[in-house]
Amino acid sequence: MAELRLGPLLRYADDSRATVWVETGGPCEAQVRCADGAGGSARTWQVGGHHYALITVTGLTPGAPTPYRVLLDGHEVWPLPGAPASTIRTPRPGAPLRVAFGSCRWAAKPGGGHDPVGPDALDTLSRRLDTDPDAERPDILLLLGDQVYADETSAATREYLAGRRDPDVPPGDQIADYEEYTHLYEESWLDPEVRRLLASVPSCMIFDDHDVIDDWNTSASWLEEIRAEPWWRERILGGLMSYWVYQHLGNLSPDELAADPLYAAVRAAGDGTELLREFAERADADPAAVRWSYRRDLGRTRLLMVDSRAARVLAEKSRALVDPDEMDWVRRQALADPGAYDHLLIGTSLPWLLPPAVHDAEGWNAALCAGERGARWARLGEKLRRRADLEHWSAFPRSFAELADLIAEVGRADGAPASVLVLSGDVHHAYVAEPRWPAAAGPEGPRPVVAQLTCSPMHNSVPAPIRAGFRFGWSRTGRLLGKLLARHGRLAAPPIEWRKTGGPWFGNQLMTLTLGGRDTARLRLEQARAEGAGGARLVRADERELL
Repeated sequence: MAELRLGPLLRYADDSRATVWVETGGPCEAQVRCADGAGGSARTWQVGGHHYALITVTGLTPGAPTPYRVLLDGHEVWPLPGAPASTIRTPRPGAPLRVAFGSCRWAAKPGGGHDPVGPDALDTLSRRLDTDPDAERPDILLLLGDQVYADETSAATREYLAGRRDPDVPPGDQIADYEEYTHLYEESWLDPEVRRLLASVPSCMIFDDHDVIDDWNTSASWLEEIRAEPWWRERILGGLMSYWVYQHLGNLSPDELAADPLYAAVRAAGDGTELLREFAERADADPAAVRWSYRRDLGRTRLLMVDSRAARVLAEKSRALVDPDEMDWVRRQALADPGAYDHLLIGTSLPWLLPPAVHDAEGWNAALCAGERGARWARLGEKLRRRADLEHWSAFPRSFAELADLIAEVGRADGAPASVLVLSGDVHHAYVAEPRWPAAAGPEGPRPVVAQLTCSPMHNSVPAPIRAGFRFGWSRTGRLLGKLLARHGRLAAPPIEWRKTGGPWFGNQLMTLTLGGRDTARLRLEQARAEGAGGARLVRADERELL
């Protein structure tokens, strides 16, 4: 009899359908049964000796919560004995949409009761929903990168790795292959609180660097050097294969899944390991051949989740954070029938708007690396780029301007949305920034409210010197220093200006957007605070109306 190894994860939900992802201990028929008669089933498929199913549930009642059970070959495996049933909540017509988001969750749990990075924001949210039936529940959870840390492993994972191979041989205590990635996802998603949360709240995900390795795809020379490492090939293939299985598939709607040739081939093959490995090899060799970005329409809100890691163009003379074909896809999705949505959410793991001093430093560094000040400065620039992680949107000036132009174009379109909100993580703190376009962008600039909303981490930390650096980046002195760097790098002025309107906030935290019609866009920031004997609660750190 097959066992439930991981999951269930509720990934997609619309008015009448949902998808539920599971990993099982062997081949079986996986089934979801709902209290109202809705349900679905799927035969498992195999990758790397592991068995998975993504079950499409149909016949759900619109606007209603529906408890569900998971059965494997007719034997009930979820909910766990003595636990309440998980629930699929279809959207409520006319009700506001609640979108919770954040990034950077280091899954390791403390062994002796003290958590060195503080309470986990996802754990704390889950406990609140468990204990307070009247608590506001997110309609969807956006996980904006670093769902797992392949390069910063826990003590328990290091012990597991040492049982498989020699830890003194590279990559040492980092993840080496697909099998070890499956262990990381188990460590993260078997956390009881997170498991219950992901079983009842739909989720959308996108990777960032630590899902593969710190500073993934920083530059062409970085990529050349890492590809020379004998362990890298299995690392990148395992990372891309596991991302497709554990994260990417669940981002797709049932219609997109039905039209996906790779998904069909893997299911038909039974054991899709070689098919998926070939796909990962192609994705690594030619990033433009694969699109990880995706669109999700959530009632009157459109979500565009943009891959800002694997889709990069790294040649110095043509650097782009998002390759031209993918950026064109993003543009088409944003401009497709703009009157059909009231709010546009652009999810990108890396913040578009950084503190001005950091923005100018990254642009200056990019100019040096491109040879603007000669070969000696270019070598120095590359060393600095890697050491200081200078590889956000501002380190790709053309891509930064393209996104600014796209947002302005959306704002000028007939039926423009009420808001365009860029949601990001990565930088281990939270803030709100608002851009301003010059008059040339239009009679009044873009019509929507536009804001950069950055929220990170959910469970991690940031050293005190880095905190000071981010605060300095917003200061008047920091801005002056940034302008000096921009002048030295001979940088053109950015197409927009922006200012911080909230933060910075430091701690383990989540942001929640409440969106309703064209007149409601409210933002709340909550931080996980320890209290009592090992307890924690979410404390409101900020709340504001964006419209």
